[in-house]
Amino acid sequence: MVRIFGRIELDRLTEGMHSFRSARVLFAWAMLGLCATVTTSRAHAQDLDSMPKVAAPSRGDPQNGKRLYDKYGCYECHGGQGQGSPLSGPRIGPSPTPLSGFVTYIRRPTGQMPPYTRRITTDAELIDMYAFLQSLPQPPDVAKIPLLKAQPATGKR
Repeated sequence: MVRIFGRIELDRLTEGMHSFRSARVLFAWAMLGLCATVTTSRAHAQDLDSMPKVAAPSRGDPQNGKRLYDKYGCYECHGGQGQGSPLSGPRIGPSPTPLSGFVTYIRRPTGQMPPYTRRITTDAELIDMYAFLQSLPQPPDVAKIPLLKAQPATGKR
């Protein structure tokens, strides 16, 4: 340890310079990451724009859609009725998003879901799965479920 100017230590002086240099390097990496994210987002948006749009179906086959939903393992994350789970996959039924959004997300998901390209599933199969999800009944109103109604306190344990 070398002392300069009386009590100021050289080690402390250079330590401050290293932290300043580290901050500059960290800032540079953050800016590089931001630029990469913006570039990737623009490329992804262009990819989505170039994707052919799926025409709205006159109708799909819900029974075949259920078979395909099970075949492709959708139930493993989204549940048998599309109800989803906080631990695996989001709710996708019984009122799924519009068909175009449904197909776009399945083809190019942003989360942990694997992409289901046209090599894996056709647009007609997706339309059938969409029809299956649309055919599911709405869940009952929470107020009409007896177990979820507040019970009066009796004071007994």
